[in-house]
Amino acid sequence: MPIKPEISRAERKIVHGVYVISTKLNDRVNAMTAAWVARASFDPPLITVSVGKTRFTHDMIKESRVFAVNVLSPDAIATGKHFGMKSGKKTDKFAGVEYFTSVTGSPILKDCIAWMDCTVVSVCDAGDHTLFIGEVLDGGVLSEDAHTLIYDKETFYK
Repeated sequence: MPIKPEISRAERKIVHGVYVISTKLNDRVNAMTAAWVARASFDPPLITVSVGKTRFTHDMIKESRVFAVNVLSPDAIATGKHFGMKSGKKTDKFAGVEYFTSVTGSPILKDCIAWMDCTVVSVCDAGDHTLFIGEVLDGGVLSEDAHTLIYDKETFYK
């Protein structure tokens, strides 16, 4: 059934940050840009990420059951575009990108402002996406004064 244009316009009014969701499966790392990330629980600390089922990162998270959330600043639009404009199936998105790892081995970008390293505790089918709920095993803030990049389609793709 086609989605009513009024619904799409209304949904675009929901504010989202811009994040890079990274993962590791065996010896391969990959990441994608995402906006649909939310806190799910204080105790235990849980984060929900919504990942399109056609994304290469989706299958890697589903199999590895690990991911990291990298929070971007307004100065990192180029980073968001880098991880969001091409598929990791054909491209090593981490070639030349500085990162470190923590508990799960998922890449954590050195230029992010904050990060959370997660293991998947629940998976929920959500239409053309999957909701991965991850328990945050480790995390940190790399830039206390920086603000989160807010997703706005009109300015992000300029």
